[in-house]
This record gives sequence, C-alpha cells and structure tokens, in this order.
Amino acid sequence: FAPLGDRGTRAVAISAILTLSAINYIGVRAGSTVQTAFTAAKLLAIGAILVAVAVMVPGHHPAALSSAATQPSIREFLLGISAGLFTFGGWHMVTYAAGETRDPEKTIPRALLIGMLIVTVCYLALNAAYLRVLPLETVLKSTRVAADAARVVVGQSGGAIVSALVIVSAFGGLSGSVLAGPRVYYAAARDGLVYYAAARDGLAFRAMGAEHPLFHTPHIAILAQALWASVLVVTGTYRTLFTRVIYTEFLFFGLAALGLLRMRRRLRPAPLLFLPACALVVINQIYADPKESSIGLLLVAAGLPVYYFLKKPNKIANY
Repeated sequence: FAPLGDRGTRAVAISAILTLSAINYIGVRAGSTVQTAFTAAKLLAIGAILVAVAVMVPGHHPAALSSAATQPSIREFLLGISAGLFTFGGWHMVTYAAGETRDPEKTIPRALLIGMLIVTVCYLALNAAYLRVLPLETVLKSTRVAADAARVVVGQSGGAIVSALVIVSAFGGLSGSVLAGPRVYYAAARDGLVYYAAARDGLAFRAMGAEHPLFHTPHIAILAQALWASVLVVTGTYRTLFTRVIYTEFLFFGLAALGLLRMRRRLRPAPLLFLPACALVVINQIYADPKESSIGLLLVAAGLPVYYFLKKPNKIANY
C-alpha cells in the first residue's frame, strides 16, 4: 500500500471513526452485524495464516530461536507487558452491554472466559507461526511482523494480503469500541452521573442520556464519542494515545477493584490479587513516560470539579 503520510493516516482514522459511528447511530443491530462480520473475518484470517505456515513451512527457521538477544531490564520487561495488555484491551467491554443482554449474570462471565481463552490461543498460535518462519532478530526489529512472515511464506503478494487483513482487524477493534463505549456514557447519564438537560415536559433528554426516538440508540453519546475520538486523533500520535490509555485504564481498573473491597466483602481476596498488578502498570507507565502519563492524569482529574458541581442539588434530576 502507498504510504499516506501523517495527515493521510489521521484522515483515514477519523473517517473510520465517523463511518462506524454513523452505522451505530442508526441502530444497535447494524452495529452488532458489522462487529460480527469483522470478528468472523479476523478469525478466518488467523486460521488461514496458521494453515499456510503449517503447510508451506516444513520446520522452524534455523535462526528463529537461537538468535542472540540482549537481556531486557525489569523496566523494559514491564513496558513490554503494558504493550501486551494493550493488545488484549477491550476484553471488558462486553460488560458495557449488560443492560441489553439476556440473562447477563450467566452470559457475561461465560463470554469473558470464552473470549479471553480464544484470544489467548490465537495470539500464542500466531506468535509461534511468526517464529517458525522469521529469525528472532527480525521479529524484534520489524514493525510489520505479520506482513514480513507472509512474504516469507507466499512471496511479495503475501505481505500486501496480510496488510489488508491487519486493516480489517483494526477496523473490527474500532467497531467494538464504537459500539460499546457510548453505552457507558448513556448508562451513567440515566443513573444521574452525567449531566443531561431535560425538556420542559421532563421526557425528552438532550444530552448523554438521550435515546433517539426512531433508532432507539444513545445517539448523543455516540456523537460525543466520535467528536472526542477525532480530537484525540488530530492532537496525538499513536504512542501518546497508547500511554494515556494504558495509564488511565489501569488506574480505573484499580479503583474498581477498591470499590469491590467495600461493596462485595465475599470477593475481598480476588481484588487484593488484582490491585498490585494495576499499581505496577500505572507506576511503570509514570516512570517510563511521565509527561504523557501526567497529561492522562490531568484529563481524568479535570472531570472531578465538573462532577462535584453537577452533583449539587437541582443540577441533576433523579428518576
């Protein structure tokens, strides 16, 4: 594919965000259909890669596992773990649609467990396939490991094919975020945690808690998310967004675990195991990139005065 440059890449990213937001705007069924299609395409692509490597590559690359590599420091190892956690990001988003899920007490835990197992198996199998055809040094230096492996297996055309599949995979991941994210803002508004303005009759909501009269979707939340995501694309690079997401995401994961210690006494041992892991990721990100981590923290902290202001009497209606 021809290089797009920085502006072209940002334009494509924003176009993808707006396109998927428009699809989800017109109905949850349309959004879930697109998500299902991309998930199926992704799994088929992974299966095709694994079969191609197994059939066309007789054995491990002679230098795949014997290449000398520098011993990573603990800090570098933890940064690698953070990148790995980012690739698994989104595992929790199935909970966002709990209010629209049939029998969520059973369905959500089952979906989390099965989904994580499938993703883990796919990731392990793909990495084993890459090491089967590429030297370890190539894997370490490459920014397009899948495309490089495909070129070794089926020639130059393989790199282009896998690049297209990576685009499909990225589009599918974005589709999941666009589908799930607005449900959080919508639910928070309906619970009185996000400000909304009611019409004089008290029935027509004009902000995050609004539901489209025709499509029955949280359309204001979808539009707000699309706008904010586009702003982030314009103002930040992938690396800066990655750092801010990991830092703030695990900060809130840790806070949620703390909440469980108070609310669910019978689950107290489980959150205690989760908290140190969250703290380790957060502290390591601060140490590795204090500037971007600080920006992420400031963005979160900026919501505190707004929250306390809107929680004052007569600012939020209870219903």
